[in-house]
Amino acid sequence: MNRIERHGHGGEAKLRYLDGDFQVVVPGGFVRCAVTGQEIALDELKYWSVARQEAYSDAAASLAREMEAKAG
Repeated sequence: MNRIERHGHGGEAKLRYLDGDFQVVVPGGFVRCAVTGQEIALDELKYWSVARQEAYSDAAASLAREMEAKAG
């Protein structure tokens, strides 16, 4: 089974990011990293911001956004 079949929809999902979890608002197979624009499969999503309601591809992208927010 490929990633699209597992998620039932191959497009971009819309999520509500919660502490330690997320809710799918609009079904899809991936979300985009707010820093890099990279597609992140929902089953690989590990980093997000509840306060900013955005996803990150990895810890480095999350840190970059945090530093950007503190600078601004």
